[in-house]
Amino acid sequence: MKRVKRVIILLLVITGLYLAYHQVTNLELFGMSNKKQEASISKNTKFIEIDVSGAKTMIIPADRSNLKAVYNGKQKLNVSEQGDTVEVSLKGKWFHWFNWDMFKKKNTLKIYIPKNYDQNMDIEMHSGTLSFSGESKKNPMKLNELTVDIGSGNTTLQNLSVKDLNFDGSSGNVDINSLKSKTGTFEVRSGNFEMKHYSGAIDAKIASGRMEIQMDRLTDSINIDVRSGMVGIDLPNQADFTLNGNINSGHISCDFPLKNKKQNKSMIQGTHGNGKHPIELDISSGNIRIY
Repeated sequence: MKRVKRVIILLLVITGLYLAYHQVTNLELFGMSNKKQEASISKNTKFIEIDVSGAKTMIIPADRSNLKAVYNGKQKLNVSEQGDTVEVSLKGKWFHWFNWDMFKKKNTLKIYIPKNYDQNMDIEMHSGTLSFSGESKKNPMKLNELTVDIGSGNTTLQNLSVKDLNFDGSSGNVDINSLKSKTGTFEVRSGNFEMKHYSGAIDAKIASGRMEIQMDRLTDSINIDVRSGMVGIDLPNQADFTLNGNINSGHISCDFPLKNKKQNKSMIQGTHGNGKHPIELDISSGNIRIY
């Protein structure tokens, strides 16, 4: 009975704090001036850093010369300029460790950036949803370096061309479409990761979950390390590659006819076409299929 009473008291305290929080914010004691903020973007701006949590966040390239962030919700929006860096952050004003606002539909952040900005962007999202899309596949948003660190939630990246891409996802669903990168580094701990119309090198580590990759052209190397999970690699029929797969426990299959093929329960090797691009696969548990 004592344990039940403690649980009831804890629930009452949480409910009381929740009601007090919303009473304070509804009285606007914190003000509403943080709902729209802007920052200058110049040729000296080398970094845009975005740190958000618990919101539906949209990054929108547009015909403009500055960055504008528009927020609808009860967290605190901050846009600042620090040297060559513009920072956008979204934090809970109070009681942040239990963020009630993240469960509301009207909790959106729109970040408008110049579509001709071509430097570096760092996105960190602890929870919520993220979408970032260029104008079209033929006219993508171009960046030097893009780093995306996702804690949980859904992520959509589309119509982007970056020199260096670094993606780190803990959980949730990831949908990438029409992305070109010279180097692409991906770390997926769990969840579903799907990438279509990708071009560039791939260096991926999958702890668990499912990864599907479709490439219109094979232009560089592929290196994938799977601890546990399922990976599918959809390559064009004319792809030229040399396959080297190491298997601890699991299975690697290749639907392409391979020259000089060698295969047993612990390895698979062979070439397709002229064997120009290396494909290195290591699997501890799970399945990898090349088709």
